[in-house]
Amino acid sequence: MNSNNLSPRLKIVASLVPQGSRIADIGSDHAYLAINLIKNKIANHAIAGEVAPGPLSNSKEEIEKSGVVDQIEARLGDGLAVIQDTDTVDVICIAGMGGQLIRKILNDGKTKLNGVKKLILQPNVGELELREWLISNNFKITHEDIVAEDHHLYEIIMAEPGQMTLSEKEQMFGPILMKSHNEVYTRKWQRELNRLRKIEANLNAHPSHGQAKLDQVTKQISDIEEMFSHVS
Repeated sequence: MNSNNLSPRLKIVASLVPQGSRIADIGSDHAYLAINLIKNKIANHAIAGEVAPGPLSNSKEEIEKSGVVDQIEARLGDGLAVIQDTDTVDVICIAGMGGQLIRKILNDGKTKLNGVKKLILQPNVGELELREWLISNNFKITHEDIVAEDHHLYEIIMAEPGQMTLSEKEQMFGPILMKSHNEVYTRKWQRELNRLRKIEANLNAHPSHGQAKLDQVTKQISDIEEMFSHVS
């Protein structure tokens, strides 16, 4: 992957950034996304945030090599701390982390979210916890996607300021993904169903592992089966 040839998941993230945006890419991975958006004249300005000196050095090197030093600033800092008020960032992208970590970054940096029009988030896992945070903090989910990349299945969630109520199942399965229900989405939940059924069989074979855990797994299996029955 490089800034001219983004990975499938980052291509989707890039496609969701509106023309003329000022973006912050947190955990920028060589600043590939930011460079792509600047070179394609989608973003006007970008902050590439890194939490460690090594990745920061890599990002700076790529930015210089791409000739976009006037429009992208690579900064060292924890999460949204790299954003300054004078940046007037209106789109924040966070990709390639767990949902719990993305949630923590957003929560720790709440004061930096004023004026932000879009959050474009690509959690590797923990989508439910991330959706919970968004709804609890007055963000409404306006777009969801799912993509296969290197044997992994990644969800992309876009949210904007606003209020939204989601059921427990919508938080788990994604309110928009549930409706589109494409082949990759089916694959994800069939894979999860198979995994849970193996756990259920193991728990049934070893009752000493606890009834509470068995009940939890059985409920998750039931929820997935019910979701499949509604969309088939």
